Amino acid sequence: MLTSGDVVDLDIGSPRGREAGLKRPVVVVTAQEILDESANVVQVVPLTSTLRPFGSEVEIQSDENNGLGADSAAQCQHIRSVSVDRVESVRGNVGMAALSEIREVLGLILDIN
Repeated sequence: MLTSGDVVDLDIGSPRGREAGLKRPVVVVTAQEILDESANVVQVVPLTSTLRPFGSEVEIQSDENNGLGADSAAQCQHIRSVSVDRVESVRGNVGMAALSEIREVLGLILDIN
């Protein structure tokens, strides 16, 4: 079962324009209450190891808990819904502090704060 904040590997497909794409780690941002009900589709934010000073991206330091091999940025501007069947493996979890920061940025992007 997936947990909010999990870093998972999946193939999000061929990108167009400036979209994130291909096989990459993503952070699961779906509410735990929904995940506990065996969701078929989850919301994810792609990660990139290219760090830029964008207000729409949240930097995540690599560590043994999240399973990232390099410091990365959660690309909140690229949130998407994907089937849980796309999840290939779970690397770890970003933790509540990083997940809260990602959700805060998502709230600003979606104008729901």
